[in-house]
Amino acid sequence: MNIKFRLENNNDYFKIEELNREAFWNLYKPGCDEHYLVSTMRNHPDFIRELGFLAEKDGKIVSGIMYTRSSVINEKNEFIETATFGPLCVHPDFQRIGIGSALIEYTKEIAFRNGFPAIIIFGDPHNYYKHGFRTGKDYGISTMDGKYPFGLLVLELKNGILKNHKWKFKESSLYNLDTDNVNEYDKKFPEKEKMHKYSQDLFLMMIRSFVE
Repeated sequence: MNIKFRLENNNDYFKIEELNREAFWNLYKPGCDEHYLVSTMRNHPDFIRELGFLAEKDGKIVSGIMYTRSSVINEKNEFIETATFGPLCVHPDFQRIGIGSALIEYTKEIAFRNGFPAIIIFGDPHNYYKHGFRTGKDYGISTMDGKYPFGLLVLELKNGILKNHKWKFKESSLYNLDTDNVNEYDKKFPEKEKMHKYSQDLFLMMIRSFVE
């Protein structure tokens, strides 16, 4: 498979937004907001520019991944900066053939070389356990309110860095999106039908599930 990874540049920005819209439309909710999230991310101080990669197949952009700064703090008020990726998108025509997985593997090594000791995300464990992610509960990492969501996943890049502590995870504020802004931004794109899909019900179940 002829896949090339490279950093995104200014000319790619709108193409990546279009790609996210195609990949996530009606997946987790009627419509989606990932394309708006991507548009706001690049100007946010938490965006990690050196980890904004895309994948090209035969010269066509088919996948993209973006990272932001996040952190964990333990019971001693000790702070560790971590990295969080999302959205990770793959064009519907190229899903389930390993492109997204390859992009994760490629960028996690770069994240480690850039000094990030762990990657923490919210996602479906079925998609990420094969990459070495484990539930936050396994590392004693909860949300700021002390809960252990089913989808809070951790990949320790520096072995033992999270050991023997209780941590609370704080993601970037940029993920707090305003629905009105999302809807207004979507007007820049060709109209697409918003509809219900079973994947939305599964997503609602997952985000309301916690690990004991």
